[in-house]
Amino acid sequence: MAKAQEPEKVSFFSRLKQIGMVFSFTAKRDKAFVPLVVTVVLVPLIAVGVAIALGVSWIWAPLGVLLALLGTVIVLNLRSQKAMMKEAEGQPGAAASIIENMRGDWRVSPAIASTTQFDMVHLVIGRPGVILIGEGNPGRVRGLIGQERRRLVKVIGNAELRDYMVGNEEGQIPLAKLRNLLVRLPRTITAKDVNALDKRLTALSARPQMPRGALPKNMKPPKGQFKAMRGR
Repeated sequence: MAKAQEPEKVSFFSRLKQIGMVFSFTAKRDKAFVPLVVTVVLVPLIAVGVAIALGVSWIWAPLGVLLALLGTVIVLNLRSQKAMMKEAEGQPGAAASIIENMRGDWRVSPAIASTTQFDMVHLVIGRPGVILIGEGNPGRVRGLIGQERRRLVKVIGNAELRDYMVGNEEGQIPLAKLRNLLVRLPRTITAKDVNALDKRLTALSARPQMPRGALPKNMKPPKGQFKAMRGR
């Protein structure tokens, strides 16, 4: 049996470069970010400096540096997520992208239904069951969600089927709160059930669907063809 591939290791300098890119991205979009970083860096350093000036041992100096670094990491994490969420708002497919990058076993099928106006419905399978996430014009998306619910309810068995509309209007879920909403949903099925649902719905989506409406003229068999076939 072949061994599973180990995740690619990121070098120290590559990690620093990534942090620098995130720092620059956040600083350009969040005016409060740099002042907050300066504050969390200076406060512990000044406190330790005052303590040393009052006769406390120099052994506390590394603690001040560690607290400054920790504060910087926390502020960077919180403010960068907020900046990224703000940047993603209004972008087609933003909800699917956010869920795909969440921790845990979340199976995402982006835009299983859509319109030419970039309204779309994403399918999510996880421990809470089956979830439909809609983005776009509420009137058009509700129709898409209703269509997908009727299609899925026939094959998902006893799994929970939920749907949410992403947006900032009443009854909708703001994009920034979508991650927390999904994480807090009750776990109603097992990991084994998630795999089974994923295979079942993948097979359902793979089935070719006949186009609706009358057959094009060039697709219709010539007259007498059916009689010839029956006579064989």
